[in-house]
Amino acid sequence: MIDARGLEHEFRFRTHLFGPGVALDAFELRDGCPAGYRFQVVGEPDEDPLALLGKLIAKMRRALALTHVEDTEHGLQVNDRLILRGTIDSDPDERLGVPMVVIDGREVSWDELGRMVSTFEGWQFKLQFLDRSEET
Repeated sequence: MIDARGLEHEFRFRTHLFGPGVALDAFELRDGCPAGYRFQVVGEPDEDPLALLGKLIAKMRRALALTHVEDTEHGLQVNDRLILRGTIDSDPDERLGVPMVVIDGREVSWDELGRMVSTFEGWQFKLQFLDRSEET
């Protein structure tokens, strides 16, 4: 799939059957490992798998059509929409258990995120946590 910047992203799909339903995941691969964008939809166990796949692909297209950060001469910055959406992930290079975030499919360190939001000192913000299967 192509994102809003014109970059190509290759996804793999996985299905999980659990007690009350079925989850369909899509995840991006980089160098053979999951990285970048990750998506999920949850449905009923008897739901048509192709319909569920259609929901997941529509969700992926909506997310890839949006951007939240941009590269500037000062490094990565929040774009003029003033909204950050992404996921929290573990940072394999961090020994102290500090997470990283994935924004627009890009891995952003906790320090880099701090630099990005420091330009908004004195502003208010809202931090909301949603399950991967929920719409942002």
